[in-house]
Amino acid sequence: MTQSVMVQVGQCGNQVGCRFWDLALREHAAVNKKGIYDEALSSFFRNVDTRSGGDGPDIYKGKIYSLKARALLIDMEEGVVNEILQGPLRDVFDSKQLITDVSGSGNNWAVGHKLYGYQYRENIVEKLRKTAEHCDCLQCFFIIHSMGGGTGSGLGTFVLNLLEDEFPEVYRFVTSVYPSGEDDVITSPYNSVLAMKELNEHADCVLPIENESLFDIVNKIHHMVNSGKLGSTVKQNSLVTSSAGGAKTAQEKPFDAMNNIVANLLLNLTSSARFEGSLNMDLNEISMNLVPFPRLHYLVSSLTPLYTLADVNVPSRRLDQMFSDAFSRDHQLIQADPKHSLYLACALLVRGNVHVSDLRRNIERLKPSLHFVSWNQEGWKTGLCSVPPVGHSHSLLALANNTCVKPTFIGLKDKFMKLYKKKAHLHHYLHIDGMEQSCFSEAISSLSDLIEEYNELDATKGGPRIDPPRLQIAV
Repeated sequence: MTQSVMVQVGQCGNQVGCRFWDLALREHAAVNKKGIYDEALSSFFRNVDTRSGGDGPDIYKGKIYSLKARALLIDMEEGVVNEILQGPLRDVFDSKQLITDVSGSGNNWAVGHKLYGYQYRENIVEKLRKTAEHCDCLQCFFIIHSMGGGTGSGLGTFVLNLLEDEFPEVYRFVTSVYPSGEDDVITSPYNSVLAMKELNEHADCVLPIENESLFDIVNKIHHMVNSGKLGSTVKQNSLVTSSAGGAKTAQEKPFDAMNNIVANLLLNLTSSARFEGSLNMDLNEISMNLVPFPRLHYLVSSLTPLYTLADVNVPSRRLDQMFSDAFSRDHQLIQADPKHSLYLACALLVRGNVHVSDLRRNIERLKPSLHFVSWNQEGWKTGLCSVPPVGHSHSLLALANNTCVKPTFIGLKDKFMKLYKKKAHLHHYLHIDGMEQSCFSEAISSLSDLIEEYNELDATKGGPRIDPPRLQIAV
């Protein structure tokens, strides 16, 4: 069994991480009734005897003493991390897993990356090594951060570079929350484009997520439930968007529902690595099968179902609907329409009582309506995990390497250029040591090159499907 480590950077990263750990504990509690420390738990948690200070080796095969998350929490403000430490999850972390400052990064990528990055470098490396030493077979680092703020974008991408230097063999999955059109951070286009250059160069896979999409999904669910359209089949509180029934919180915060969706994405992504299934998919297989070109590693994700169904007997029609939903724009976690863009590859990670035959049937049914590149018509990767998410009988996470991410990047570039042409706010960045104007020009040219690569692929869409010539065998 392999282990993964979560690195949560900045306010957004830590809030999403907090929801992830809450849901992960709840998921394992539902499966692991006897309270035994098993391999599934070991993938994200250590079992330590706190009487020895928690520095001893993990205690395998036996009862759970004290679970500690395999995580590193970094923020240059103390607010969110302090809240976690005073909340119901306080026992899952200890002070050795935290790096905080008091002043914040002032929504400035340069402060996060150049200033705090170099200031905290040794400390971060030491804590990462410590976390890695507690793993038998470390397979993956997950970084959760936002693109618009200073700490998330700046320090988040600095940590990504460190991981490549220190652990070059370990996969780096990045969950990046992109700013919405109504973003209140004026400098977020600068921060996002500067961070994009680092993601292009140092990540193995990036799962871009847009606040706008999460907001739309949450609104749709509330509307569905409250309008009674779905009748008695829907429970009021879905674990996908609600924290009801979990750790007791005083009241749900505005972003909890949105953060829960991202946390569920990560749970479904790692389910095959944690639980048994008839078609297990390892995390390294995602990068191996879905990223044909190193820079085109942005995977569009969609989750379904997004509400809890009360009845557990699933008619096959509803199962088929779940697969159709995964390819509709309403279920995407960024504002994109994959069906009308070009697929390089697609992965379907299914959980629950679904059979391989259901998977095959739906792939065959959907294939004609999806545009795949001519050289990868069979570019499907599938995973089947037998343990469903809590409160569901089945679920599906679709990951698409698709050119539909291009409009998000073009939008970023346009917003960046509006500020950059006027040299607006540049002085805030340029007075930081090590930050030069060339950093901006390199970042925008890196983004332009990425958009151009997607343009070249899009230009091949709709062309004749050319099957490679086969070897002629003389009879």
